[in-house]
Amino acid sequence: MSDKRQRARVQGSWAKQLPKHSGPTGAASNNQQPKHVDPDPSSWGCGPQKTPKTFEFHQPTKQVRDVPPVKVMEQAGIHEISHGPSGVSRLRLLPGFLPPEEADWMFSKLLAELPWSQKTNYRQGEAYQEPRLTCWFGELPYTYARSTMAANAQWHPLLSTLREAVEQASGCSFNSLLCNLYRDGHDSIGWHSDDEATLGDKPTIASISLGDTRVFGLRKQPPPDENGDYTYVEQIRVPLSHGTLLVMDGATQDDWQHQVSKEYHDRGPRINLTFRTMYQEPEGHRPGTKLRFTSQQP
Repeated sequence: MSDKRQRARVQGSWAKQLPKHSGPTGAASNNQQPKHVDPDPSSWGCGPQKTPKTFEFHQPTKQVRDVPPVKVMEQAGIHEISHGPSGVSRLRLLPGFLPPEEADWMFSKLLAELPWSQKTNYRQGEAYQEPRLTCWFGELPYTYARSTMAANAQWHPLLSTLREAVEQASGCSFNSLLCNLYRDGHDSIGWHSDDEATLGDKPTIASISLGDTRVFGLRKQPPPDENGDYTYVEQIRVPLSHGTLLVMDGATQDDWQHQVSKEYHDRGPRINLTFRTMYQEPEGHRPGTKLRFTSQQP
């Protein structure tokens, strides 16, 4: 193979041949631009640039909502926290209902002498130990969730004395008492309403707090079109200190939920005494479910 042919073959393996010009030759052909060259200088970042489209604001189709701030309630008095949908919901807050020295003595006595125990309850079919201790006093049993506390008519004398004082302050009568012992900041009770059938329609719940301060939280039930979303509901926090009386009445159990959440710093023990009125459950009604009564609680 001659050197000339070899060079041509090597060159052809690396580069394409230049296209043949079919136009006129000579000076006129020199004015034509090759097809592969972009004549627009703006493509190289120089020359006049294309103006971008002006930004246009479009109103969002879904309304933007603010999460309402959590209200803190510490002032003594009667507070109407909502007016619907089931009626007026009220909290009556009385800090210092029990004098400090008297509250100290009661706390020590009840902590040592009440029959505290840890209950097993059920969530979605799974058994779990409640993160607090409890005991029950009343002539009727008390069923909530899937757990029943047996009737216990043997009231501790101090509890009977406190019941009389709470009845006089609230203007309501009570025949039952659920006692809760939160041993430290890790003990708690989750969101719930006291709306079991045996508590009647729009029940009044009166509670006395003894021991370390814990925050009592409330949140409004969302409307049906929110599909159980609690993001935008009203919330209230009530610090319950040693010797405080709190009364929930009206539609509070229908329209609100409450809880005592865990706290991840040092908290001493706290006793919460929740007085209530129980009714005999109608025969054939499933225990622990809600039932509306036409008669009002006394």
